[in-house]
Amino acid sequence: MHTENNDNKLIMALNGAGVALAYGLLAVSLWLSTEVPLATKGYWAMGILLLTISLINVVKYRFDHRSSSDRISRIEEARNDKLL
Repeated sequence: MHTENNDNKLIMALNGAGVALAYGLLAVSLWLSTEVPLATKGYWAMGILLLTISLINVVKYRFDHRSSSDRISRIEEARNDKLL
């Protein structure tokens, strides 16, 4: 169990680094593009941030649903074991 926790921390750190790198590269790209007006850059940045928030919410709700389903199945298994 302790190894699994360390693996999860490593995976989360790698994912966090990847997201930070992607945001950094996007910021550099928006900063250096001189042909694109500032308003368009703002819309792009807002779109990326809103997409990120939406993806975080989707993952959270899927995780919550899976956790709830697991909890319900464990309760049903315990009830069935008591009945036997």
